[in-house]
Amino acid sequence: MSEEEYNFETLNIKIPPLVHSYPLEKKREIFNYLSELDDHHKKAYEIAIDHLGSSFNICRSTGFISWKKTKQTK
Repeated sequence: MSEEEYNFETLNIKIPPLVHSYPLEKKREIFNYLSELDDHHKKAYEIAIDHLGSSFNICRSTGFISWKKTKQTK
């Protein structure tokens, strides 16, 4: 998957600036995670970004960690 294939803008949700500095593989994981969020979880994600601001780290979020665990067990 090239960078063009995981264009974060297509998700229509806020992306923390820190994400763009991550290695390619981590960006892929984050893109895949965010693309699988339902409306309820997207809203929770956006609230977290708004409330936590620059201290929000998607890789340390409960949702991302849980999602990653479920992907590893498959």
